[in-house]
Amino acid sequence: MAPDDPSRSEVLAPDVVSLFHRLNNQLGVILANSELLENKLSDETHRTRAAQVVTGALEAIGIVQHLKHAVGAGQLERLKS
Repeated sequence: MAPDDPSRSEVLAPDVVSLFHRLNNQLGVILANSELLENKLSDETHRTRAAQVVTGALEAIGIVQHLKHAVGAGQLERLKS
């Protein structure tokens, strides 16, 4: 199975797939709302804080994707070290 093969998630247990999906959904809500907030705020300090939330959400989404691929490839043990 190729590393970027979209069918990789099929080898994960349904509960794990559901967990990744739910987590990504919640991170998407956080990302969307923080982006809206960032664009609507006029105070630079508050916009900077909203931008930090955007950055954190994007990083968290990346981590979830990395973890999902690692678990799908059976590499979870390598992540622990």
